[in-house]
Amino acid sequence: MRIIVSGKNMDITDALRDRVEKKLAKFERYFGPGTEAHATLSVERNRHIIEVTIPFNGVILRGEEATGDMYTSIDNVIEKLERQMRRHKTKLERRMKDGNVRFENWAMPVEDDEDDGEQQIVKTKKFAMKPMQTEEAVMQMELLGHNFFVFSNAESEEVNVVYKRKDGNYGLIEPEF
Repeated sequence: MRIIVSGKNMDITDALRDRVEKKLAKFERYFGPGTEAHATLSVERNRHIIEVTIPFNGVILRGEEATGDMYTSIDNVIEKLERQMRRHKTKLERRMKDGNVRFENWAMPVEDDEDDGEQQIVKTKKFAMKPMQTEEAVMQMELLGHNFFVFSNAESEEVNVVYKRKDGNYGLIEPEF
């Protein structure tokens, strides 16, 4: 597994790079040698943020953590990724055998602009959507750690949105014309 560590508006020290590479090396047993893990470290105000993305076989495993200390953020994101792997292990194994996994692109949530009292769109994402089942969309949303996921429904051939409800269940938004 190839591990790529980068910094957003910060320099990556050798100690930070070594810590991230050592922690992510735990995942080598799960993935083939061609898999790349991308870790992006950044600091915003007093928050030390790490985002880790591991795309493999069309699935994206993603975790993000922010704390007051970068080393704590690294440890927390590794724990989060391990929990995701355990929680979705059976589903992922079954889908890898079936060859049904087709998650290649995903949307990121829009960031709020705190400086201006007026709401505005500050980021636009475009992505290709491949048809998938609702259950696959829910799994992809969970793997990404998002609270919603936009996808092309293979059954209805329309764009749908799955989202996580406050009660822990999931909702599905289907367009009606």
